[in-house]
Amino acid sequence: MRENGMQMKERAMGAMAGLALGDALGMPTQSMSAKQIRRYYDGPITKLMNAVPQQPIAPNMKAGAVTDDTEQAFVLARRLIDDNGCIDNTRYAHDLLQWEAAMKAKGSLDLLGPSTKAALQKLTEGVSLEETGRFGTNGGAMRATPVGIAFRPGQALADAAWRSCVVTHNTVQGIEATTLVAAAVSFAIEGERDFLHLAVEFVRKLPQRGNWSAKASVLARVQYFMNWAETDGCRLNDNEFAAVLQRNCGTSVESNESVAAAFAIAARFFDDPTHALCFAASIGGDTDTIAAIAGAMLGAWHGMQGFDKTMLDQVLSQLAEDNHL
Repeated sequence: MRENGMQMKERAMGAMAGLALGDALGMPTQSMSAKQIRRYYDGPITKLMNAVPQQPIAPNMKAGAVTDDTEQAFVLARRLIDDNGCIDNTRYAHDLLQWEAAMKAKGSLDLLGPSTKAALQKLTEGVSLEETGRFGTNGGAMRATPVGIAFRPGQALADAAWRSCVVTHNTVQGIEATTLVAAAVSFAIEGERDFLHLAVEFVRKLPQRGNWSAKASVLARVQYFMNWAETDGCRLNDNEFAAVLQRNCGTSVESNESVAAAFAIAARFFDDPTHALCFAASIGGDTDTIAAIAGAMLGAWHGMQGFDKTMLDQVLSQLAEDNHL
């Protein structure tokens, strides 16, 4: 487990704060098209917004509230603490099912995805870990930030990232996505400015884990679109940059789209984290997860001071009200 110095602690707090802020900015736009976002929110997102009644997942949710991305990251963080870094997956599965029950009791529609729910149910029925998570999208990556905070870059981090998603997302793509996000956060907390590229190289050197899937490689697509964002993409204006990501990368719940988009956005808007998250919230698709992942990675480098204070205070206040802080 990592022993935090003061600067590392500030960056770790920035990672969780960036995750929550990105999630909250993307909450009112999740699963909507860019055209719908412009229509219902009078243009691109520039501040925390109440969700409109037409929001398909979180209708009428108040500005500053977070979704399952942040909620599940806190669930994982508590499990890492309770298990001293070595996740007990049976207990973790129970944690997630308990969390969903609490969300249902509150009337939330932001619940476990169908593949995650099915995987957890199989585990409680005695199916082995190697079999429960044969499918899945970006759920492992969206909640990976606590792994990057808890572990320095190295084999222990890779093992913890695998363990955090093996029950629900035990595919090559799911494990690559989760490890990429955790590694980027970890390298940033270590003070490595080139943390995005270091995460890619870290995962490239690891042996592949997980069940085969015919989907495109997360690692290859992350590297491609991140490099494009830093070269050709940086010469485009925001609308042109968004159009290429929407058309060529994709912004769906698939890890090879949403995680690649998050890395590209973090690379392009590296020095303007708040703009990065507003951009991600406006792009359409899985906006809350894309913005949350970008926020966690950028927050791990810039710390909490890298984000708009008014917006961040509002989100942190809401988290405290919901008993997360």
